[in-house]
Amino acid sequence: MEQHIKEMIQKKTEMGFSPDQMQEVGYVSSVQGYILEVSGLTNVMFYEKVIIDGHSEGYVNNIYRNHVMVAVVREGGRIYTDSEVVATGEIFEASYSEESVGHMIDIFGRDRMNGLQFDCLEQLPIENRTTPIMDRTAVNRPLETGIAGIDLIYPIGKGQRQLIIGDKKTGKSQIALDAIVNQRGKDVLCIYVSIGKTKKSMKEIYADLSRRGALDYTIMLAAFNDDQPPVLYLTPYVGLTIAEKYMMQGKDVLVVLDDLSRHADNYREISLLVGKTPGRDAYPPDIFYTHSRMLEKGCQHKCGGSITVLPIVETRGGDITDYISTNIISITDGQIVLSKKSFDQNQKPAINYGLSVSRLGGAVQPEPVKKMGARVRRELLSYLETREVYQLTNMDEMGKELQEKIRRGEEIMSALCQYKYSPLSHDEIIGRFRHLYQEEQP
Repeated sequence: MEQHIKEMIQKKTEMGFSPDQMQEVGYVSSVQGYILEVSGLTNVMFYEKVIIDGHSEGYVNNIYRNHVMVAVVREGGRIYTDSEVVATGEIFEASYSEESVGHMIDIFGRDRMNGLQFDCLEQLPIENRTTPIMDRTAVNRPLETGIAGIDLIYPIGKGQRQLIIGDKKTGKSQIALDAIVNQRGKDVLCIYVSIGKTKKSMKEIYADLSRRGALDYTIMLAAFNDDQPPVLYLTPYVGLTIAEKYMMQGKDVLVVLDDLSRHADNYREISLLVGKTPGRDAYPPDIFYTHSRMLEKGCQHKCGGSITVLPIVETRGGDITDYISTNIISITDGQIVLSKKSFDQNQKPAINYGLSVSRLGGAVQPEPVKKMGARVRRELLSYLETREVYQLTNMDEMGKELQEKIRRGEEIMSALCQYKYSPLSHDEIIGRFRHLYQEEQP
């Protein structure tokens, strides 16, 4: 891309233009909300920054033979047909400040709580080139969430991409927030990326993290539900670019993407407006690539730093086989599935232990936790299968062996229940289950 810009400058210089005069001007031929059809811009690039009528800002989203499509990211006034569009010759970039830790920010370098711009801003690309395979190493260090059901049974490693999926109001965001709170004192930078949440809910999350001292190591990157859709689309990419910046400094970073189902719907809307051909469920054909190039940023880098990604996806009716869910399940290294039924039965966190999976498993667990987790998981899954068959049966009609199996299973489920913001260490988690296996100790 840099080479293309240099060639374009050289070409125009040879034509007799000085660099400060090289501004190509086009005109808006059609307005579809935040998507503009612009004629006259013949030498622009994808993602090139443009200025509309001197007051609004956008980027080139699609290029056709006789026109280009521009997505508006900042609107400073009304945009009309025949409005002037000036190409800048620069790629659209995000603004970021090192002072952002502990604040709720946006991709323009503003504090969302007070609307003020940060000082000492630097420009960051929306996306960097993906870390090559040769620069990645094995994921073998645990990222402790403090949640017994995850750390013991379906663990997450630093550099892993673990999906959190479930219906609305089942505690998806809460699991991610618990994981953030549990990183206190562990030298992990957390980035919570909000995609389309309300200002009220974000302020509540901000207050919760602040009360627990988690903002000292957390950046909240927010795109509210009333922001321009192109801003919502770009925000998670910017969040991962920020994460890469710190990873290359040798830091461990935890990134929460809340949530990608909203991001997919947003991208579908933009794609339909710019004229892309709709595919399954009206999503554009490149929806898989849209998320895969985002989530593959998660890795353990050879420099010692890592990016752990916790994408969140909302389902309907507990269906994890819909288009977006199956796409993201195939990209990630496992999933924590939350059950509405379990939530309504006051089992919290409402993890569906039968459908959840971690593809790294014991590779990221300390040996004592690995041994205990294997026992608990084996007995728990057997109990859940038995409960499904005998849930309407009278306990008195069962044999003693079956009754004991049900009793132990209920004990395990009770030990897995945990209040929000009450993290447990590995030793505390093992202590919860040790009495069940005392007779097996040597």
